[in-house]
Amino acid sequence: MLDHIGFGVTDYQRSKAFYEQTLAPLGITVVIEPMGQACGFGRDGKPFFWIETGRSVVHGLHAAFFADRRELVDAFHAAGLAAGGTDNGAPGLRPYHPNYYAAYILDPDGNNIEAVCHTPG
Repeated sequence: MLDHIGFGVTDYQRSKAFYEQTLAPLGITVVIEPMGQACGFGRDGKPFFWIETGRSVVHGLHAAFFADRRELVDAFHAAGLAAGGTDNGAPGLRPYHPNYYAAYILDPDGNNIEAVCHTPG
């Protein structure tokens, strides 16, 4: 089981604003920002998703966030588009699993960010 994941971004303020808006429907917020150029997003005081400058920027990363209701996947997708992300897969069921309801957004650096709900309709 993963404890946390982090990666570099090209424009810290732009990416921070993108993730604050996109992850808000999932209840994920900035938990800690220790250096002003790095922050950890999470819940209940526990950061598990980090972005920062000063690291090599990876393009094409895929991160998926759990949603306990399909409406949250829809809200995540809408928030990601409103935050300037690019649609990479509208909310809906995926053919590889009957209860895999997901949506995909490309972040400002081209990383594929997903929200997924496994609960039946």
